[in-house]
Amino acid sequence: MAGSFRKIAVLTSGGDGPGMNAAIRAVVRCALHHNMEVMGVMRGYQGLIDNDLIPLTHRTVSNILSRGGTILKTARAPEFREESGMQKAMDVLKSHQIEALIVIGGDGSYKGANDLYRRFGFPVVGIPGTIDNDLYGTDQTIGCNTAINTALDAIDKVRDTAHSMERIFVIEVMGNRSGYIATEVALASGADDLIVPEFRGNYEEMCVNIRNGVKQGKKSWMIVVSEGAGKAHVVADTITNITGLETRSVVLGHVQRGGNPCGADRILATRLGVAAVDEILKGNYGKAIGVMQNEINIIDLSEARKRVYDIYQDRYRLLKILR
Repeated sequence: MAGSFRKIAVLTSGGDGPGMNAAIRAVVRCALHHNMEVMGVMRGYQGLIDNDLIPLTHRTVSNILSRGGTILKTARAPEFREESGMQKAMDVLKSHQIEALIVIGGDGSYKGANDLYRRFGFPVVGIPGTIDNDLYGTDQTIGCNTAINTALDAIDKVRDTAHSMERIFVIEVMGNRSGYIATEVALASGADDLIVPEFRGNYEEMCVNIRNGVKQGKKSWMIVVSEGAGKAHVVADTITNITGLETRSVVLGHVQRGGNPCGADRILATRLGVAAVDEILKGNYGKAIGVMQNEINIIDLSEARKRVYDIYQDRYRLLKILR
């Protein structure tokens, strides 16, 4: 019950994403509502190892709902992958009398959270914060909607130049193992083709389509590529070498991680943050919080990392029909 918990902690880990601050705010204010203290761990698991924690209060999380990034910062922590690093983190948690930990992050962050739970029995709950939307057990992860909107806005601007200069443009978006952002952006922008880890595509076939389009009077092309499937400049050079047509490349890069979270991400993050505290109060540990068909969904942290990377074949089919 709520009375059995006096202090919890929250951290953000891995790549940042719009909406993480909204999740922190929800965790803190929900915990305070239940008369618990909250500590914020700076710079993810590295902060646990380095004993870099700060108290979080109502005022601390004021006016962060609409801010991008994470006020707790984030960093990689290679040392945490070792048993000695995890033991240091555990010692820090115990020294602060912290009784449970909420981790906001993606696949790697979930692995760390699951290790703390499985190896040390420490109460941990995960919140999906990654723009790649590549975790199992949730339809959406915090940040993916905003990242798509950011990428889409940039691609719409590039399209103006592509039309004006009558050129082929290859746009590289984020997504190492998942083509989710690329697929959504390609469909929403009316792109002509798509290259993602799940369907890398056939360059020869793509170039045949380009040549045929040119013969029919088409003057510009937009091709979206996920970073895990190919680099934009390499794809552009390949197209030029095969077709002889001038092709330019644009890498959107980390701009997709930044910016104020959209309304959907703010609401999602808030719901997930409150649900995470609720699960701790129920004594339901080693879990990942998500949403399925707009309802809160709870699964084991180990299961949340077992996503089968699909490409949402219906969207891929639509793109091919509508290009």
